[in-house]
Amino acid sequence: MIQFLMKLPDWLLILLSRKKQIQKGERMLHAPFQFLLKLSENMVTDWETITPDQFRAGYLEQSRISSGFPSAVEWKDHEVEVKDSTIKVREYYSDSTNNNSPALVYFHGGGWVIGDIETHHELTGLLCSKLEAKVFSVDYRLSPESKFPVPLEDCEKAFEWVVNNSKDLGIDKDRIAAGGDSAGGNLTATLCLKRRNEEKSLPKAQLLFYPVTDLQLNKESMDQCADGFFLTKDAMFWFRKHYLNAVEEMHDPLVSPLLASDLSNLPPAIVSTAGFDPLRDEGDEYANKLISSGVKVFHQENDGFIHGFANMSYIPKVPEALNEICTNLKEMMK
Repeated sequence: MIQFLMKLPDWLLILLSRKKQIQKGERMLHAPFQFLLKLSENMVTDWETITPDQFRAGYLEQSRISSGFPSAVEWKDHEVEVKDSTIKVREYYSDSTNNNSPALVYFHGGGWVIGDIETHHELTGLLCSKLEAKVFSVDYRLSPESKFPVPLEDCEKAFEWVVNNSKDLGIDKDRIAAGGDSAGGNLTATLCLKRRNEEKSLPKAQLLFYPVTDLQLNKESMDQCADGFFLTKDAMFWFRKHYLNAVEEMHDPLVSPLLASDLSNLPPAIVSTAGFDPLRDEGDEYANKLISSGVKVFHQENDGFIHGFANMSYIPKVPEALNEICTNLKEMMK
């Protein structure tokens, strides 16, 4: 039903939202997002009482709004050893991902606390199809059960597993990119930073959908878009509380990569940001800092979008944004 409603004319969606089209500065909220936010406006979260398990269940249910999984894509699960445990890594493949294909190791979003490979199943399938590359979706351990740096360490172990098993997996070990959305974008950026610092092999490219890059949470957009646009300022403070062992860790570049003194010699990057997102400014700043450090960057600014749009391919204009991202990432992975 939602997919059908989103195809209504913009003027009608604005009318159904019962308010004027929302504007912040020169940015106008894309009409389908405004209507979607109207539908969910009664979903109020009490950040003082909600538990991680409750939030996880709600997020999983929300992720079931779908525009359809690509019919040509198949998947299978692997178990990968990490420190003191094992995690699941889901491999997506198709007839287009023949032997020696490129690959993307993907880290899902969810503030390090919620989300898993199921909540991002459609997105990773779409990426497999559009990139004509194998995608490996990583079910890293979540906070607060596993706080920083465990999620980052799990992601690095998964990346190394893909690299070390590239021949058996049928992929080109020299064309393995890393990527993620939101907290997953943070894990991608910090993985690249960590491996560069330790002089280890780097991903061929990095894909950053609306990444968390500064957990000080003090940018202008954090206040400008504090409430009413899916991700909220209060949610970010809740996520930070659960992810970090102590708030002082927010100054660590492996938590807040924007604070790194040196961003040179990092993989080429796709940075995609949304205009109505508390994380907008830190994503834009990270893209600009990478560019000034000599890193090749494709910076996609989606002025009328909200946080989480990559999982909303049923919204008009989102498929075009994803196509543009994948076209540029394919070039970087050559």
